[in-house]
Amino acid sequence: MLKQRTIKEIVRTTGVGLHSGTKVELTLRPAEPDTGIVFRRVDLDPQVVFPTRADIVGDTRMATVLMKDGGRVSTVEHLMSACAGLGIDNLYVDVTAEEIPIMDGSASSFVYLLQQGGVQEQEAPKKFIKVKKPIEIREGKGSAEKWARLVPHDGFKLDFFIEFNHPAVDGTAQRATVDFGDVSYIQAIARARTFGFMQDVEMLRGIGLARGGSLENAIVMDEYRILNQDGLRYDDEFVRHKILDAIGDLYMVGHPIIASYEAHKSGHALNNQLLRAMLADPESYELVTFDSLDTAPPSYAKQMSREWAYL
Repeated sequence: MLKQRTIKEIVRTTGVGLHSGTKVELTLRPAEPDTGIVFRRVDLDPQVVFPTRADIVGDTRMATVLMKDGGRVSTVEHLMSACAGLGIDNLYVDVTAEEIPIMDGSASSFVYLLQQGGVQEQEAPKKFIKVKKPIEIREGKGSAEKWARLVPHDGFKLDFFIEFNHPAVDGTAQRATVDFGDVSYIQAIARARTFGFMQDVEMLRGIGLARGGSLENAIVMDEYRILNQDGLRYDDEFVRHKILDAIGDLYMVGHPIIASYEAHKSGHALNNQLLRAMLADPESYELVTFDSLDTAPPSYAKQMSREWAYL
């Protein structure tokens, strides 16, 4: 059977929150089969536990934020994306503050951390959510319209279009399609960093966001150009980071998704609404398992085999 995965050993790191600017200690611990990815605020008394579920996402301003019992864990999407990319099903994520550390602004540090912990297969079938009919969310009109959809597909593919009307962004590809039957998450997506504009920083900090942002953990642009001396890691890093975010946001459903995700200027809010719409329609999806890699969708079989080679 296609098996669930956790990590073999406890691993730790420290960093600062992108939006809070607060120092935080992050500890990843192995978890039993069918636990899921579980975040725990170990600095609170009593400790607050956040299972990964679409319905506990309570804030989506610039990040995906889990909210429960008066506690919150912010900016979970990059770590969730890394877990999805490496096929991690079960994990305890212990944090000592309200935000996951931003690290370098991508998922690569979390991929490295998971690799350090080692990946352990478990004697339980890996569960997938298979989309059976199209689900779509739209917002706005005309040039301000945004949308995201999930459509049936035998694998996992993402097609994303962005539009920022900025010289630095416009000079790169604004649309990207990633099919994990063809590419590696680690090579194609994990290193894409979050990005922001200098003119927005003062406004964001005025509402308590971006307090920990810097050239060390984001692509930063003024009105005309990229300020990072080393430039971009990918020619289309902006749209690839949006795909990275979407992978993490979609993994909030608690299982890998078998579908094609298509989006036009979507973000954390729309991604979460999309999951909620799917879950509200039991006819739109089913939970499935596979006896072997041979019976799994070709793209998932290739992706899991490929990423395993990196571990």
